[in-house]
Amino acid sequence: MEKELPKIDLPENWVIGTDINKDLLSLYTNYPVRLRCEIFVLCLEGTVEASVNLNHITVRENNFVTLTPGSIFQINSIEGNLNIYFLGFSSKFIEQSSQSHTILDAIYFTMGRPVFQLRPEGARLMEQYLRFLIGMYEYFPDKIKQDIAPNLYADIHKGISIIYKSHSTEETVSISKSEQIFRSFNQLVMQNYMHNRNVAWYAEQLGITHAHLCTTVKQVSGKTCVDIISSMVIMDAKSQLKSTGLSIQDISDSLSFANMSFFGKYFKRYVGMSPLEYRNNG
Repeated sequence: MEKELPKIDLPENWVIGTDINKDLLSLYTNYPVRLRCEIFVLCLEGTVEASVNLNHITVRENNFVTLTPGSIFQINSIEGNLNIYFLGFSSKFIEQSSQSHTILDAIYFTMGRPVFQLRPEGARLMEQYLRFLIGMYEYFPDKIKQDIAPNLYADIHKGISIIYKSHSTEETVSISKSEQIFRSFNQLVMQNYMHNRNVAWYAEQLGITHAHLCTTVKQVSGKTCVDIISSMVIMDAKSQLKSTGLSIQDISDSLSFANMSFFGKYFKRYVGMSPLEYRNNG
């Protein structure tokens, strides 16, 4: 039996290709994994039913998908002949990268809505762009590919931000300092909730006071910092309880709880039932 939810990461700063097929995706059918890396997918043919953070998604022709680090991902079914391009950045590279406003914009827009429908002409342009990147990836030596990574990382996020903004009914004015703090906090939580639920730690990482972070997050989202952290923890716990055969002790350990009793009380406080009750009846 697995001792924790499997994690997917990449061995290089960035990887790109087209070699995603049914056989590969079938390995993750009804088998949840947590992404440590960030992955972008362009689907030109075929249909994939999946779950991202317990939310059902359908990926079909001309869909562009953004899977952010920390996401819990599971394939439910695959139909038709797949024609899929992918581009990914490793967790090591992401952790070393500066989180610019453009990157945070892209993360903010795609959270909760990872699938975007492109027009046919837009999908063709995206395919040409990814083919160009594949050519670069195959041609250049490792040193040059490493040098390219930061600009590529920034460019792809800028493009995503532009695409979402151009199809959004929201105003596209520059985001405020408060919104920037809120987005940065959300991203930090996605990357660290399994090991750190201390709000003061997040404030320290952002270079602001605990009180300022709490006030800002409440003003922007209407939720407390604890609400946001706990929602990620509970989402992860629910996914593991429903989608794996892990023991409750193993799940408690994977989320860094001091003991199973504390995990049970924490879960019941937010869900209204014990982990075992949720697994059997929830």
